[in-house]
Formats: sequence, structure tokens, C-alpha cells
Amino acid sequence: MRTTPPFRADHVGSLLRPPELLAARDQYAAGQIDAARLREAEDAAIADAVAMQAEVGLLSATDGEFRRASWHMDFIYQRGGISKAPGNLAVRFRNPSGEIEFTPAALHVGGKIRLERTIFADDFRYLRSVVRPPVTAKLTIPSPNMVHYRGGPASIDPAVYPDMEEFWADLAAAYAEEVRRLGELGCTYLQLDDTSLAYLNDPAQRAEIAGRGEDAEHLHLRYIQQVNAAISGRPEGMAVTTHMCRGNFRSSWSAEGGYDFVAEALFSELAVDGFFLEYDDERSGGFEPLRFVPKGKMVVLGLVTTKRGELEDPDALKRRIDAAAKYVPLDQLCLSPQCGFSSTVEGNALTREQQAAKLRLVVEVARDVWG
Repeated sequence: MRTTPPFRADHVGSLLRPPELLAARDQYAAGQIDAARLREAEDAAIADAVAMQAEVGLLSATDGEFRRASWHMDFIYQRGGISKAPGNLAVRFRNPSGEIEFTPAALHVGGKIRLERTIFADDFRYLRSVVRPPVTAKLTIPSPNMVHYRGGPASIDPAVYPDMEEFWADLAAAYAEEVRRLGELGCTYLQLDDTSLAYLNDPAQRAEIAGRGEDAEHLHLRYIQQVNAAISGRPEGMAVTTHMCRGNFRSSWSAEGGYDFVAEALFSELAVDGFFLEYDDERSGGFEPLRFVPKGKMVVLGLVTTKRGELEDPDALKRRIDAAAKYVPLDQLCLSPQCGFSSTVEGNALTREQQAAKLRLVVEVARDVWG
């Protein structure tokens, strides 16, 4: 088994919030407990989650994103120059039963983007304090691209950034400084979560981007540049991965399509150590785009779905790993769930027991395949 990230058996990051934590959040929102009491509840829940991850055999552990309401906006709003805007965004998600709508607060870039403090610093310090070797503490943060993709040019004050190149430069610099500071805190496993690079494979999503006046056919090239600039100064010994999916909200998705449109540039140019790729059903397309993965890069196959509780057949998972190995060597492959279990506080439609069973299945299959 690999002893450096990403691991043969790994996972994306978010976990279902336990009932006790959800109750504490409600009590805090109602003014019944203070921030200190809420943090105590979060600490206890995170310690239990870390223990669960170790018990099922994972070599990476996250805090489950238990201190967040969503996987990305809690981070983005802490950037200097970015604030919540009046009103909400409307993001449509689909599932076998129909459509639902995700309505996060809109964002506004009203000042120069900057890093005012190390985001999630205290959260990561606590995670490290409860993780024990050989398990590695893993921090997940949204990719810099999410600042742009979520709001688009309309969210950026033209008086602040009359030249978009200045926006991109400030965004990259703020992220690079965050990465540097996380390294000083001892972070050796950082994941940049990015739905944009997966969404851009969907012609409907590209049509939306074109409709707001942008070059949808080449936006992925800009996004690759932004990630590379953000991690170019990462400290020695820090493994950086990216996770790409097509939306994950209450067991629903937003986009469809294989990785074909972005694959050649993505796999050959994005300077990460590993790619967590959603591959749990036909929405993700085939494995053919993996032929562009260069030697030395790891691909974490997200074959186990987090959108429903039924366990996958181990032999079927092994056959799919064999199918992927026709395009990229088996030694460059790993296994994980296709996404987090709770990208937002609401979580997906399965139980915590089913969640643990899915993670245990990933570990067992990985042991069978890679030893």
C-alpha cells in the first residue's frame, strides 16, 4: 500500500453530521448556546469522526467539514475583498425523482482580494491534534476557480478590477499565501475541491458561461493556470490533490458528461499530485480520457457512490479498476467514494452506518487490488 497521499484507499472529505452536532448548530442559531459551546460540540464530533476513519482503515482523516455549512462558501467568504451579496444564487440539481434547488447566498468582490488571516487555521490545528500516525490529517479547501465560476464577472466590481488580469493575479497570490501558511502549520495533504473543471465538460454548462459573455471553450485553460499559480510555491513535502465532481447536494447532481473536453489539458498541465475523479455512474463518462494522465500522477477512482446507501459489489469495483487500468497503469490508480457524503450541512440520503460501510468497502477492495 502507498504510504504517501493520495492513498490507495482514500476519501474526498465531507462526512454526515451527527445528530448531536446538528442540534448544537440549531441551538447556536437560536441563541441558546454561545460560540464556545458550539465549538466544544464540533470538537467532540470531529474526534469521533477521526476515530471512525482510522477504525475502517483509512490512512487519511479529515474533520468531515463539520464546522462548515457548505464545502466552499465558508472558505470563500473569509477572503478579504469578498462578501455576501443581497439575494441568493439559484443552482438547479437533479436526481432520479426530479429537480431541487440549492440557493446559497450570492458573493460580491467589492475590494482587492487578499488574505487577511489563515483560513481554517484553528480548525486544522485541532484536526492534527486528534489524528494519530500512521493516519495523515487532510485539509480540504475550494479551488480558487470557485470564486470566479460561482459568481462570474457580474459579481466583480469593475471599479475595483477594471482589468480582469489584476483580479486573477490577486486571487492567485492570496491562495499562494494561504498554501504557504498551511504548510507552516504542518499541512502535508491539501485538497483543492473544484466542480468547475468537471462542469465545463457539460455542453449545457458551457452554454451558460457563453451566455454571460465569457469564452467557454477556453475557460478551463485559465482555471488550470490559476490552480498552478496557487500551488507553485507549496512547501516541500506537501501533497496536493484536486477533486472534481458534477455537483453533490442532497444526493443530487448539477452537471453531466465525461472528462473528454478538459482531459488533455487537465491531466497534462495541472500541477497536482493526484486527481480525485467522480466515476460512480454513466454521468461521468468512460475511462478513455485517462489516457492523457502522465507518468507519476495518481488518479483516485471515485467508483463508490455517496448518493445512496446500497453497497457496491466488490467484484464489480475490481472489474472497473481493471477497465481503468487499460488507459493508465494500475500502479497510478487509487480508490475512493465519488464525492463527499455531506458537501453541505444537509447531507446525502444515507445513514452514518452506511457511510462507514462504504469507507470500509473502499479499504477492503484497495487491499485486495494493491496488497
